[in-house]
Amino acid sequence: MHAMPLPPRLKLVPPGVWVALSWSASTAFTFLARVRLPGEETANEFAAVQFYRWDGLLILTIACALALLGSMWLHRRPLRALALLLTAAAFLTTNLAAGAIQLAQFLAVDLALYFIAAGRPRRTGVTALSMALAVLLVWETVRLLRGWGIGTLEELTVALTAVVAWLLGDASHRTREYGERLRAQAATQAVTDERLRIAREMHDMVAQSIGIIALQAGAAARVAHTQPDAAREAMTAVETTGRETLSGLRRMLVALRHADQDEDRDRAAASVEADRLHPAEGLADLDRLAAATTAAGVQVDVHWKGARRQLPPDIDLSVFRIIQESITNVVRHAATTACRVTVDYLEEHVAVEVTDDGRGRGSTTDTGFGLVGMRERVALLHGEFTAGPRPEGGFRVTARLPVPATAATVAA
Repeated sequence: MHAMPLPPRLKLVPPGVWVALSWSASTAFTFLARVRLPGEETANEFAAVQFYRWDGLLILTIACALALLGSMWLHRRPLRALALLLTAAAFLTTNLAAGAIQLAQFLAVDLALYFIAAGRPRRTGVTALSMALAVLLVWETVRLLRGWGIGTLEELTVALTAVVAWLLGDASHRTREYGERLRAQAATQAVTDERLRIAREMHDMVAQSIGIIALQAGAAARVAHTQPDAAREAMTAVETTGRETLSGLRRMLVALRHADQDEDRDRAAASVEADRLHPAEGLADLDRLAAATTAAGVQVDVHWKGARRQLPPDIDLSVFRIIQESITNVVRHAATTACRVTVDYLEEHVAVEVTDDGRGRGSTTDTGFGLVGMRERVALLHGEFTAGPRPEGGFRVTARLPVPATAATVAA
């Protein structure tokens, strides 16, 4: 059977609060064990002579003060906090006339050991466990040297609970570290996959541009003597296409210069061959994407702002991919029936925003790897990217990409 996860609000409770509550509960239990409860003929434990006297109450007050102070220090100074809790346990035990530190008095220590082992380096956890076992050993040794009675079995039981608490905390620590490593590896792989995808798309765009240049150059060569004006227009088109292609390729290659392209070489080559069968997509396909998504059950409203113009191929494709991935996340995770896409053509940038009124998928169910890919794509083009829940509800993805000044303006 799987353990039920803690509710989100309980996860926000600091460890020190849990330790303080456990100390309070164990202290109350100590008193209840020494009074006759309804249905009992006698109390389960006999109260020591000083238990209700002024000196006993003073010791109880000091012990509780030390325990609460240790609970407050647990987050900042874990070993000092544990030392205070151990001192409090020993103090309160002296009030009970017992031969061993009782399990009830060690409950807060056990809980502190768990939190220290779970949230601190292993060396700190081992030190904390050693401190707890040392206190138990010293307690029994002092009583034995003074000729007093000792509770060997009771102390072994308490020591065993301390070891178990440490083992549980250490296991939790290792599990969390393993999960963090897996998430880091998955995020790194997502970035690598996105870079390979961008590289494949750049390959297709360059191949398409070179094909256009070849056709235009061939046409210019054929009519150079008979139609010089047409030849000049063709060569102008060759120059424009070449400059745009080189500009986009330079931007992408500079951004990818540190990428490790040796990994997944065979898979990338196979994907390039497959992608050659499909033309490059762009903002011209946004209405088609919106219509397909609407037909699938999620209404996509597209709003255009500014004077629409032809964007460089790499920027045009990147904006489309960001919108496509955002809409996909809405369909999969947002649990809503509508979203809004805004594309804004600014003077030196193109901005895109995708919003929905769903359940804020980015902070709950979304793995985040789609967001990693979008963020990587925008970073490679020296743009700005944000993604997160909206204050009024739902989720928002925004991207802002710089557009070279050479991009031509066309009528919307």
